[in-house]
Amino acid sequence: MQAEPIDKRTNSTRLETFSDAVFAFSATLLVVSLEVPESFPALLDDLRGFIAFGLRFAALLMLWSVHHAYFRRFPLADNVNIVLNACLLFVILFYVYPLKFMSEGLVNMLMGIPTNMGMRNADDLALMFILYSAGFVAIFFFVALMYWHAHRKSRLLNLSFLQKKEAAFFARHYLILAGVGGLSIVMAVLKIGIQIGGPGHVYMILGPLCYWHARRHTQEIAELDEHNTQ
Repeated sequence: MQAEPIDKRTNSTRLETFSDAVFAFSATLLVVSLEVPESFPALLDDLRGFIAFGLRFAALLMLWSVHHAYFRRFPLADNVNIVLNACLLFVILFYVYPLKFMSEGLVNMLMGIPTNMGMRNADDLALMFILYSAGFVAIFFFVALMYWHAHRKSRLLNLSFLQKKEAAFFARHYLILAGVGGLSIVMAVLKIGIQIGGPGHVYMILGPLCYWHARRHTQEIAELDEHNTQ
């Protein structure tokens, strides 16, 4: 059962253009030094930096894709969506710094380079996870609110029944992401598994949770489709 196209009654072009400019500025904050290395060890350091840059650039690209997909589905540019979008972009600009720090630490760990990244004790490690997860939670919470707002404005957007269900599905989907980030914060505050990176490892449950949620949504749509054809 195919969703009908959206009747674009609102113009979100300027909002998307401004958002793309913010994403572009965020990308510049992720860039590693491009100076020519003067020695082989310096070259290796730069290459390691490019690996970390690739990881955080991929993360930023994923966030841009999430933002882009929303406006392709629901081109809504009313005052509420402008405020929600502004909050989202503000958090993304903040998130660049914890993301850059975490990517450097992850690459060093995978390459077997001993480093504590200037952290003195478990309290500093816990605070690092809290800062990273706080940005993660805020980003996907605002995305969820944007989808829920589109669900509420279904008449303005001339959404079909399936498109309205889709908006609700994505609102729940991104709330799941925010919820797991919240769990990471709780684990960091309580220092549960902090020495082995427990607050970071908890993000691995996102795969099973998102798969279960998507499967449940697909089954619900299939049952509605079957009921309508009877």
